[in-house]
Amino acid sequence: MRSFADLDRLIGQVPADVVMRLRSIDTGRGSEALYRHQLPALLTELANRARIQSITASSAIEGVVVPDAERAERVIDGSAGVLRSRSEQELVGYRKALDYLFQEDWHPLTIGLLLHLHRLLWSETAHPGGQLKTDDNLVVDRSPDGSTTVRFVPVPAARTAEYLTDLIARYRDAQADARHHPVLLVGLMILDLLVIRPFADGNGRVARALTNALLVDAGYEVCRWVSLEQLIADSADEYYTALLRSTDDWHDDQANPWPWLSYFVTVLASAYRTFARRAAADRSGGTKQDRVRAHVLKHAAPVFRLADVRTALPGVSDQTIRLVLEELKNEQKVSPEGAGRGAVWRRIPDED
Repeated sequence: MRSFADLDRLIGQVPADVVMRLRSIDTGRGSEALYRHQLPALLTELANRARIQSITASSAIEGVVVPDAERAERVIDGSAGVLRSRSEQELVGYRKALDYLFQEDWHPLTIGLLLHLHRLLWSETAHPGGQLKTDDNLVVDRSPDGSTTVRFVPVPAARTAEYLTDLIARYRDAQADARHHPVLLVGLMILDLLVIRPFADGNGRVARALTNALLVDAGYEVCRWVSLEQLIADSADEYYTALLRSTDDWHDDQANPWPWLSYFVTVLASAYRTFARRAAADRSGGTKQDRVRAHVLKHAAPVFRLADVRTALPGVSDQTIRLVLEELKNEQKVSPEGAGRGAVWRRIPDED
């Protein structure tokens, strides 16, 4: 609510670094239609992988983890059978929320939509979903000794519905007015939603799922093909630091949104760079084996997993990757270490 009270004052002057990233984002957005027509098979592969990464990463940020990655994928695609743990149940819940936003006509943005997403998130568990918080909550830091420090006080439970109603109305009006960059408006919407913290649990996951939908709605579809949740998980310290810096004095209308917005546009710009890089690799010519060889020898980390190559080269099968790795091993350019799921490959430096 507070971020939309005076947008001209709050985000009327955009920092130069944010302007540059927004330009990069808009350039990336312009290429989406081109890739959609020229590389449909690649986009299908990217979407499948991004979906899995988004579900596992957004859950992992909250400490919800299925250690066996292959098992986690089967849980997500529905082939795992009986769910064995609370974590597996929550993965399925996030999948339902994300799929609803990507596959259904979820409009309009209302409190009812937020409640539905929360209900889906907890639908496989005994946890009551689809209800606004009834007790006040706090954002705290927990020390190793078990003590806690209050970092932020969210909106009181008694005023949650009021604040949500106002936030949604102001966001929709700002988008319709089109006087400010839509990406900044999405960022502000998510910032205020996280400050309000309308639910007893699951606020972060609902906010991250909704981020995807609002960006797509604004015409920025890269989150279909590159997981924003994975990029956030990879920069979790920066994510929490930016949020905390932008929530100082929020209740007094003195908060500075730019730490959060700068982080937000940095993640989105990174997603577009990743998307462009993967699309360029698919169009670069040469056989798939040539692409695997070039990646392993020129771009992969000194020690890498087969899964790392798979992520870097969408559309290339594990069988092809294994074939090239075996050839490179025989050429004494890489060496395997370990076996099974924990196996890694080490690149052997060229002799001078």
